[in-house]
Amino acid sequence: MQPVTAASLAALGLQPKVARRVAREVNEVRRTARGRTAAEAQVHTWLAFRRMFDRDASLRESFPLFSFLYRVAYEGRRREDGPGPVWTPSSTGVRNSNVHALQVGRGFRTYRDLHRWSVEHRDEFWTAMVDRLEIVFQTEPARIRNPDSDPMRPEWLPGALLNIAQSCLRGEPSKTAIVSASEASPRLRRTSYGDLRRLAGRVAKGLEALGVGRGARIALYLPMTPESVAIYLGVILAGGCVVGIADASAPADFEKRSRIAGASLVFTIDAYRRDGKDHAIYEKVVKAQGPRAVVLPAEGASRGTRLREGDLAWDAFLAKRGEFEAVSCLPSDPTNILFSSGTTKDPKAIPWTQTTPIKAAADAHLHQDVHPSDVLLWPTSFGWMMGPWLTYASLVNRATMALYVGSTTRRTFGKFVSAAGVTMLGVVPKLVREWKARRTMEGLDWKGITRFSSTAEPSTPEEMLYLSWLAGGKPIIEYCGGTEVGGGYLTGTMVQPCAPSAFTTPALGLDLAILVQGHPSHRGEVFLVPPSIGLSNDLLNYDHVQEYFAGVPRGPEGELLRRHGDQVERIGGSFFRHYGRMDDMINLNGVKTSSEEIRGVISSDLVSDAKPISVDLEGSGQHRLVVFAVPRDPHQISSKDFAERLRKEFQREIKERLNPLLAHVADAGATRGRG
Repeated sequence: MQPVTAASLAALGLQPKVARRVAREVNEVRRTARGRTAAEAQVHTWLAFRRMFDRDASLRESFPLFSFLYRVAYEGRRREDGPGPVWTPSSTGVRNSNVHALQVGRGFRTYRDLHRWSVEHRDEFWTAMVDRLEIVFQTEPARIRNPDSDPMRPEWLPGALLNIAQSCLRGEPSKTAIVSASEASPRLRRTSYGDLRRLAGRVAKGLEALGVGRGARIALYLPMTPESVAIYLGVILAGGCVVGIADASAPADFEKRSRIAGASLVFTIDAYRRDGKDHAIYEKVVKAQGPRAVVLPAEGASRGTRLREGDLAWDAFLAKRGEFEAVSCLPSDPTNILFSSGTTKDPKAIPWTQTTPIKAAADAHLHQDVHPSDVLLWPTSFGWMMGPWLTYASLVNRATMALYVGSTTRRTFGKFVSAAGVTMLGVVPKLVREWKARRTMEGLDWKGITRFSSTAEPSTPEEMLYLSWLAGGKPIIEYCGGTEVGGGYLTGTMVQPCAPSAFTTPALGLDLAILVQGHPSHRGEVFLVPPSIGLSNDLLNYDHVQEYFAGVPRGPEGELLRRHGDQVERIGGSFFRHYGRMDDMINLNGVKTSSEEIRGVISSDLVSDAKPISVDLEGSGQHRLVVFAVPRDPHQISSKDFAERLRKEFQREIKERLNPLLAHVADAGATRGRG
């Protein structure tokens, strides 16, 4: 073990005097750690380094020092010990956690015992979670699950009547449900549970006045604001079903999704501001010849947009009063249709039912450890599963949502995080990469954040170490799941050590098997072990059994397995790593689609065929889009100018016809067609 020198610390930017002092402290910590077992000594060393940062504010400003000392602490770590934890829970934190309350309440000594019970006695587990979350029923269920139902399509809460929106609106009327701001209106706005309840009721009554009632499918095509949350809950209160479509989607993509889902009405917005530019949304509905629209006004100055005949302005649509009796629904009634990737041209349309939100809220309660005192922020919209997830994670747990409309890469967003009192900040790794590259969020007061959570794509340890450092070494709950899961299947907790980019456990109430050619393996394709509340039972436009169960081998103990398609590895120290998809789904910066959906929108007179693929350029699990094209003129194969021209054309087509978030073509390579 070589001593750390003052010169090595000065190279990181420390002043010579400070570098000499820190070098002495670092070497003394390493000396006193000797005599412990290797893994224990390394954790002890890192925690001692962390205390140095806590004592000296000047050291906290240096991520290079933070990263360097993390590597020093875990130098030579054995593979079987797993990655080095950047954060470990305190005994007080464990005692105050929701997981510990459930664990002690059920009489278990360890988290591992709790998880084993949750998967071996699933009916008991989900009964306990329905009780802990205080889910509101109009008619109580006869039991948690019908034991005679098909395990591929289990019947949950038989005999029950409920409306899950009621479970979101029972917070104290004066308590803040939503704190929000935007680029156009940066001043904080607070919406109470009473305000939200009244506005959702006015939406429900407005739908009733239009004759749009139970079973109607209603699209949301707008950013996430207090109004869009009220619309979402109001549609469900009225017995309707929300069709989530990302506001970044191009008109053709909006048309496809609203058509697949059978949307008869759309709530949209005239425009909103992001990156200093006004993004017109309603005009995309018009261009797509979308269904009848209710149009919210643009923030800031009025654009004076003229509405189509039959479309309604927001104020004209809203009912005067907000009292509304929630429509009684069956547990299997759909509340939401969301879109996920398919392996064919069209995306899968996945219904969430009245029970799916229980999974989202339970995951947040247990794994993100959400309490009523928390403020949750996760940049998203109702076009992605994390929009509904954030709604249920916050409101069913009687916590507060934080919403920001605008660029999340600018420093103004980071200031909002601080001003809003955010305690849990959700991210996608792409966002962290941009923060790190631009150093946008450095020096902000993020001490109020007690944990982060990361999802949508594989992260890298250095990115997650940087994210942890931004808030003074806070934990990151890696969270992996899917629209068809209703939440996560692989995650972390606040009662286990956190290592950068590593997962610690299958989600409570779920289990998984990692197989290669049908046999258990430490790394391979992950399959889920049903049943679980949250797992989808139907698809609108595909055969559900064919998609998730056909051709799937039995588990190691002969159990029924459900296909999911991710690649996962069990690593040392009881950790997991996630490596992305194994099928031909393309995941670019957390936005998922299929290769065929991209292929369907890229076209050029210069090529006879084009095939998009995603490529892991750095071995990190993070993908870039590459398109192989067959030029009509074979002489163009070796032309760099030709390849660059194609790249720009493909990028433009994807942006205009599919989704700008996918329009980042890393390369377009010309190749010969098959003779």
